[in-house]
Amino acid sequence: VQLQASGGGFVQAGGSLRLSCAASGRTFYTDAMGWFRQAPGKEREFVSAINWSGGRTAYADAVKGRFTISRDSGKMSAYLQMNSLKPEDTAVYYCAARRVGTMAVMSHEYDYWGQGTQITVSS
Repeated sequence: VQLQASGGGFVQAGGSLRLSCAASGRTFYTDAMGWFRQAPGKEREFVSAINWSGGRTAYADAVKGRFTISRDSGKMSAYLQMNSLKPEDTAVYYCAARRVGTMAVMSHEYDYWGQGTQITVSS
C-alpha cells in the first residue's frame, strides 16, 4: 500500500482542517487506518484510528470531541476532520495502514506510512 496524505496547512486557533489519506496498491478494504502526529522535538504520537469497516474508532484524549476519523473504502481513502484546532495541535500528521483490520494505537503496529503533512495552528 502506498499512502498519500494531503490537506495540511496554516490555520488560526479555533479553525478547522480536513486531512485526506489516499491509498493505492494492495487491497485497502481490510486494513485498519490510523493518524499519528509528530511535533518538533517530540516523539510521534497516536491521534486516531478506524477499523476496516469504519464501525469502530479511537481517539487520543487530546483530540477527543474535536477530531473525527472516517473512511471511504470505495475511494480507497481515510479522512481526519479537525475542528477547534489549538496551537498544540501543530505537528506533522501521518496516516498509516496496517494489514490487520482491527485498530491499533502504537505506531509499530502499522505496516505502511504516508509522507506526512504539516499542520500549523497559530494562536
